[in-house]
Amino acid sequence: MKSLLRGLIVALVVLVGAGVSSAQPKAVEGGVGVAVTPEVTTFKPANFGPGVGMGLSIVGLGLGLGLVGFAALGGIARQPEQADTIRGLTILLAALVEGAAIISLVLCLVAGLLG
Repeated sequence: MKSLLRGLIVALVVLVGAGVSSAQPKAVEGGVGVAVTPEVTTFKPANFGPGVGMGLSIVGLGLGLGLVGFAALGGIARQPEQADTIRGLTILLAALVEGAAIISLVLCLVAGLLG
C-alpha cells in the first residue's frame, strides 16, 4: 500500500511539474535579430483534468478487461462444454468495454483541446 501511495505521489509531481518545465520560448517582434524570451506557463487545473481522466479511463479499461477474462476463464473451467458460447460472449463484452473506454478517451481529448 505504501508503494502505491508513493507511486501516485511521484506521478502527481511529474504531471504538475511538466506544465512548468515545458515552457517554450516566445519570439519578440522587432528587427532582423529576433530576441527570444522564455514564456513561463503556470499550472492551470483545467489543463490537468483531461490527463487524469485519460489515465483513469485506461485503468478502468484494464480492470474491466481483466474482470471479463477472469470470469470467462472461471466459466470455462466449470463447464468446458460451453467454451464456445462463453468465448463468443467474452469477445462481445470485451468489445463493449473497449468501446466505452475509447469514447471516454475521445471525450477527455476534446475537453483538453477546448479547455
